[in-house]
Amino acid sequence: MPTISVPKQHFYELLGKQYSNDEFDELCFEFGVELDEDTTEEALKLNVEPELKIEVGANRYDLLCTEGIAQSLNEFLGKKETPEYKLSKPSTKLYIEPSTEQIRPYAAGAILRGITFTEKSYQSFIDLQDKLHSNLCRNRSLVAMGTHDADTIKGPFYYKAVAPKDFKFVPLNQTKEYNGAELVELYKQPDQKNNLGRFVHIIENSPVYPVVFDSEGTVCSLPPLINSEHSKISINTKNVFIECTATDKTKVEIVINQIVAMFSRYCAEPFTVEPLEIVSPHNDQSRMTPNFTPKTMEVSTPYINSCLGLELSPQEICANLKKMSLSAAPSEKKDYLKVEIPITRPDILHPCDIMEDAAIGYGYNKLPKGEKLSNANFVASALPINKVSDIFRSASAQASWLEVLPLTLCSHDENYKFLRVEDDGTQSVKLANPKTSEYQVVRTTLLPGILKTVRENRKHTLPIKVFEAGDVVFKNDKLERKAYNERHWGAVYVGKNSGFEIIQGLLGKIMQTFRTQWVADFGKASTTRGYWIEQDESLQTYFPGRGAKVMFRSKEGEDAKKIGSLGVLHPEVMKNFDLPYAASYVELNAEVFL
Repeated sequence: MPTISVPKQHFYELLGKQYSNDEFDELCFEFGVELDEDTTEEALKLNVEPELKIEVGANRYDLLCTEGIAQSLNEFLGKKETPEYKLSKPSTKLYIEPSTEQIRPYAAGAILRGITFTEKSYQSFIDLQDKLHSNLCRNRSLVAMGTHDADTIKGPFYYKAVAPKDFKFVPLNQTKEYNGAELVELYKQPDQKNNLGRFVHIIENSPVYPVVFDSEGTVCSLPPLINSEHSKISINTKNVFIECTATDKTKVEIVINQIVAMFSRYCAEPFTVEPLEIVSPHNDQSRMTPNFTPKTMEVSTPYINSCLGLELSPQEICANLKKMSLSAAPSEKKDYLKVEIPITRPDILHPCDIMEDAAIGYGYNKLPKGEKLSNANFVASALPINKVSDIFRSASAQASWLEVLPLTLCSHDENYKFLRVEDDGTQSVKLANPKTSEYQVVRTTLLPGILKTVRENRKHTLPIKVFEAGDVVFKNDKLERKAYNERHWGAVYVGKNSGFEIIQGLLGKIMQTFRTQWVADFGKASTTRGYWIEQDESLQTYFPGRGAKVMFRSKEGEDAKKIGSLGVLHPEVMKNFDLPYAASYVELNAEVFL
């Protein structure tokens, strides 16, 4: 959860009251944030201004600066109204060239006219950018902001993707001119105080870099790394040009809305922002930014009352929502409220979010307890698949196998090449930007993790007998989330000989535990519930002639289906995992026993 530091005295002035620690702690609790620390004692020793450190929700981007959290608390206390954000007439444009599709295809911008900064508000302006960069913008990988003195540059502006050596400029707080390639090398050096090296990887390997130019060809910024010294802002800047570049259109619009909403209060005409016309015909993204049109959502009043155990009238619910910056009124639809969601609240995604704000506005401490919430069931119980997994664990442990808990991620080679399996591209979920080569895909079998665990313990006394009951993941483009989890159970016997009869005995123990009988005739003539194994030469992970599929008929008269495999692991598989032993393995889909 983000922690925001606000100057204590200045913050209390914005709230219009000097709070004791207990009073402010109570206010934070009622509003849904938490007072983490008051630095008054330490500040007195160091002769610096005391600060309040407040922990806020990760999705409340409007609370990431002093101005935002003060505004929200004042609205909660009924001291201020929700600001009415307005757009003035646009005076310039931002052109996005098709070349940017190779790296960061989206952009947005705005201008704050006649702004007046103080030392505190200027520092807050810089701090909010840092907070958004590290939070919503995912360390600038999704969105990067640049702020410029609009009086030093001239519109219209152009966002292009340019070869690293085809542009030059003096970066912020430097005196020497660099081209793009030289800048990347400069910021990769570990002695750089601004710590920009952690963002270099975002563009380093791209054949083109994203660059924002003004109409005279002056470089404004090289996102996501650095702005130009030429357009550097200061406390005396009166007109601020804000540009954001991104790989995600939704995120870039949230970011531009947040930063102008927080600091347009300091403009000559408070809460008024000059928009930019974004011209991007190549991807049908031409539009005006920022967009101050509020979203609307209809929510049922009986739904809110039933969840909270209350019997509030629509007017009372509207009053509670107003405390949370949400404007609501009875809808034309019976028993519904029409709620307007301001640009500062992108965290409102579902009626349950509105219900939660209604509860905060009413007061969590005042919510009824006991029988009035009888429609809600608070008794927890295990998922059926977890109960099945526990049966697998218990039976395996009784047979003297030890449980292991490997990671769900593995390398692509471990999931395919090391197991002598070809990747057809239809099964595994691949990570777009893995941290290391060890974590490239989500496993589709438990075997790689189990063998890696055995490898790290190969000096232990033989035989090594371990098992795991855990999830694997498969792709399915027909599903909304494009993938699904499947619970598996797997066990391996590693020793001087393969121990195939031992692993088959463990399979028998498991099936006996689930009251599943062995079908001796391979199920060809029988229609009874049971299991059997059939040799399968297509299982390349196993030694030729020593691999089999496990067949299962869950109900009498039903068709049998494959639920897993077992066999002697191929010597190449063992060699790939640095295991100089023989081994047998069995893996089942645990979900067939539900």
